[in-house]
Amino acid sequence: MKGNDVEPMVFGAVLLAASMHAGWNVVVKVGLDRFSSIVLLALFSALICLVLLPFFPLPAAASWPWLLASAMVHVVYKLTLVRAYEHGDLSQVYPLARGTAPLVVALVSAGFLGEAMTGAKLLSILLIGGGVCLMSLRGGAVGRMPPKAFVFALATAGCTASYTLLDGVGARLSGSASGFIILLSIFDGLFTCAYAVSRRGLRMLVQLAPAWRMGFAAGAMSLASYWIAIWAFTKAPIALVAALRETSVLFAVLFAVFFLKERVGAGRIAAAVAIAAGVILMRL
Repeated sequence: MKGNDVEPMVFGAVLLAASMHAGWNVVVKVGLDRFSSIVLLALFSALICLVLLPFFPLPAAASWPWLLASAMVHVVYKLTLVRAYEHGDLSQVYPLARGTAPLVVALVSAGFLGEAMTGAKLLSILLIGGGVCLMSLRGGAVGRMPPKAFVFALATAGCTASYTLLDGVGARLSGSASGFIILLSIFDGLFTCAYAVSRRGLRMLVQLAPAWRMGFAAGAMSLASYWIAIWAFTKAPIALVAALRETSVLFAVLFAVFFLKERVGAGRIAAAVAIAAGVILMRL
């Protein structure tokens, strides 16, 4: 592809991934206790990938350090996300956790990865990131965002930026985006389950069995969403893909309003307009 253009297929695929990412967050918010939900998600993502592993080439050895580091960051990401949801609304936590990450990714990509960024592309990233943050800081059904939810949401954003950069570089070194995401998901599942067992014992995995349908749905959406993102990292600048993924907040707010009955005021409508403007500018 040429320059910083996001081809129509990549653009549409990342938007689809954004909707699935918001979908699995809704499942985590309304399912079992948050920790159990996230463990179940990681477990089923790993199981699906174990079935798929023989059909895809393994990633190149050069990408493995990036892959293993990313898998560990993904575990921390899940834990901070769970804690954030314990203290705040979906429509509060999710936008802040996602919205600040593209700004960090854009700066690091330009400064250390040599990705050129035009004024229009930078403005689109700022509109999306700023709109996402505004949507969160306007408060939710319980009013202003609780301090603990704010802190854990920012920690989640830091993890998001970190694994996005690790995966962007790793996927490009892997020679196989599919092999990279499959192996990443397997290690992520192993690390997450190991942590869960250390906290709650082996009985926890047995107790999760009755909720396997929810786990499969969330795991499949999570895997499909990030599989698309990993592929997109090899086709477009990492910063642009990272920003476009954060349109998932629009889907998250819609889900929060229609399924979780959370309130949305004028401030969040204005934030949604800013995000939409950023997406349109990026496409143009």
